[in-house]
Amino acid sequence: METKKMSILLVEDDEDDRMFFADALESLKLNCELHQVPNGKSCLEFVERAAENGPDLIFLDLNMPTMNGAKCLEQIRQNENMRDVMIAIYSTSDAEKDIEKTYSLGADLYVKKPSSFKDLKSLLKKVITTQWKRPLSTKKKEDFVFKV
Repeated sequence: METKKMSILLVEDDEDDRMFFADALESLKLNCELHQVPNGKSCLEFVERAAENGPDLIFLDLNMPTMNGAKCLEQIRQNENMRDVMIAIYSTSDAEKDIEKTYSLGADLYVKKPSSFKDLKSLLKKVITTQWKRPLSTKKKEDFVFKV
């Protein structure tokens, strides 16, 4: 019996970053299906269309036009059908204010975007293959920032 593919949604406005992410994920040969949208508004529309078969994991950029990641995160957590989806903030920022805000809004992980392809592959493999249970029972702030 074939196992269900993990559905991953990447919310990222930078096309190069989306391609970098997709190439890294594809090279890992994991049982995943990647969907991509360019901003928070598109993310919410995707989530609404997907309804009960929404993504298992969302990588959410913070700094985007139309609707930023923090506002999108806040709205996802208010959606009854999406409260339990894993959300990893995926940002170039490692500012304490961004970490604090997304932690308080209900993100599960905070991941600083790696600069190398090798580090991105390592990070994706670690995040995707970890057996997360939501809500994270060990969600201490010091465990929130995910490092490879």
